[in-house]
Amino acid sequence: MTTTEPRRGRGPSPQKTAETQARIVEAARVRFLSDGFERTRMLDVARDAGLAKGTLYLYFPTKEALFEEVVSLMLGGAVQRLELEPPGPEETTWDFVRRALMPLATDEQAERRQALFRLILSDGQRFPEVLAAYRKVALDPVLSAARRIGARARARGEIGSDALERMPMLLIAPGLLVTVWNHLFPNEALDPPDVFESYFDLLFDKAGA
Repeated sequence: MTTTEPRRGRGPSPQKTAETQARIVEAARVRFLSDGFERTRMLDVARDAGLAKGTLYLYFPTKEALFEEVVSLMLGGAVQRLELEPPGPEETTWDFVRRALMPLATDEQAERRQALFRLILSDGQRFPEVLAAYRKVALDPVLSAARRIGARARARGEIGSDALERMPMLLIAPGLLVTVWNHLFPNEALDPPDVFESYFDLLFDKAGA
């Protein structure tokens, strides 16, 4: 008489896993932007995603890990364009920066990103994990890319200063300006695309454009 081993249960498919994770992250995005970091509860995110709380923790063991994934979802595209889609040989640095960063001000997610920046500004000092997630996922990679962008532009004669290499945070200045100004003066709101375009006009002389 022969015996057979019990049939092993099959786990969820990669597609199912990806869909569940995407549902969790979207539910978390809505909660973080509406409630802030402190008041967002994992239980509420799980409920909004249609999951048991225990299932949520299988995907994201902490609220900090979940917030980091939300930041990656909302800002990762710009980081990827700066890091993985370098300027073409004949592309001016000004055109590359506009191509890489202008979508932040013009696509359908622009207002949500401003809300994320406001959350980071308001909660970052009280919750270091908020700033840590932002620095890891978005800020540090962008600053590193900004130094390379500044060096390229200076080598090509498109800017006459090493300021962008010394102070790479200048590259993200227009986004911060729009976020802070529009929060303080909503009745005098700045138009994000116009601010980005005007700022890069000042930063680069568009030599060769």
